[in-house]
Amino acid sequence: MNKNKLLLWSVVAALAGFIFGFDTVVISGANQPIKDLWHTTPLFHGFFIMSMALWGTVIGAIFGGLPTEKFGRKKVLLWIGILFSVSAIGSALSPDPYIFSFFRFIGGLGIGVSSVAAPTYISEISTAKTRGRLVGMYQFNIVFGIFVAYFSNYLLKGVGGVNDWRWMLGVMAIPSLIYTLLVFSVPESPRWLISVKNNLVRAREILVLIGSDNPDADINDIIAANNTIKSGSNNQQLLNRKYRTVMWLAFFVAFFNQWSGINFILYYAPEILQSAGIAAKDSLASSIALGGTNLVFTFVGLYLIDRIGRKQLLIIGSLGYILSLASVAICFKFGAGNIALLVSLMLFIASHAIGQGAVIWVFISEIFPNNVRALGQSFGASVHWVFAAIITLITPYFLDKNSGVFGDNPWPIFAFFAFMMVMQLVWVLTKVPETRGVSLEDLEKRLIHE
Repeated sequence: MNKNKLLLWSVVAALAGFIFGFDTVVISGANQPIKDLWHTTPLFHGFFIMSMALWGTVIGAIFGGLPTEKFGRKKVLLWIGILFSVSAIGSALSPDPYIFSFFRFIGGLGIGVSSVAAPTYISEISTAKTRGRLVGMYQFNIVFGIFVAYFSNYLLKGVGGVNDWRWMLGVMAIPSLIYTLLVFSVPESPRWLISVKNNLVRAREILVLIGSDNPDADINDIIAANNTIKSGSNNQQLLNRKYRTVMWLAFFVAFFNQWSGINFILYYAPEILQSAGIAAKDSLASSIALGGTNLVFTFVGLYLIDRIGRKQLLIIGSLGYILSLASVAICFKFGAGNIALLVSLMLFIASHAIGQGAVIWVFISEIFPNNVRALGQSFGASVHWVFAAIITLITPYFLDKNSGVFGDNPWPIFAFFAFMMVMQLVWVLTKVPETRGVSLEDLEKRLIHE
């Protein structure tokens, strides 16, 4: 196997995750300065400033499967980089909240489409033994982007005075442009070339480059798997009753991912910490600690995902979620202190990184058959982002110290998230199959039923 080429191409595709992660939380540092600049209401701020990128992400995720299926994985990955670059520059130069929201929406489109195209692409060029680690690099890059964004926000705090938030957002143009250029070096997915274009010659060339031991046998397996799918449009196929099991699996893994409260904490980490009495600059520094914890334990998750499997990581993560979220709720309820709160939040982040964070994009990318994988990935990603957008939209209403439901003590929010993670644990134990070490074509045989 040509491990170097396979790793290189996977890393390039996964870099979309870095920009995804950076863009997702960079807004946390700009949150308060933008509030002070434009003096918007909590509802306006939640929708137009904080969650507009997420609504773009929802649209990108819902419709991202169509161009990924029609035009190929590589072309879509290229356009993702362009969207990210335009968004970074436009957001940084925006003169008012409406133009700002428009460019944040553009960046959100890039995030949504990347959560479809990048995991799909990596899963289709990897092997059964390496698929978890390679697709998991997308999640690692998300986490790395989050960490760098927190660190960047900390370093840029105060640069340019009241306009420091513009530097925080604009710096994302640098990795976006680098990623765009690197995408030109990757080949198209061989499974897409076979399933959509019927280009067996080019697909075989790529399989050889990847290091396939028997490319002709691999091509025959892919063709045989495709032949089991009945004729009809991809949309009709995806809604076919025989895909019911994988559709529910994709739905619930995405649903529970967001109802852990992960985006709630990542987006509003500085504000949550400030509500516990931590000063603004210190809250940004504490956010770096959360980002660093996320990064370290993502490494652990990626190390384990192809060794102990997806299901075991979800179980471990669920138990950690329940313990940490209950602890955060207690800290807020009884005023347990800043150190206890920060440690509890770090435990929560570690639980996410080793569990749902490591698993979600791998799991969704591997459970759907070849010729509906992009659309299936789009479905799972759109569920993820719809709930992420809803949570981000309503958060200011719950956190605002003047008009918020819980004022300065949001402990019921974390208690609710802990309850949802009990529900996730039950689901994982009773419904989730193990997919570790199984080829995409064999998984199709196990999970798709006529």
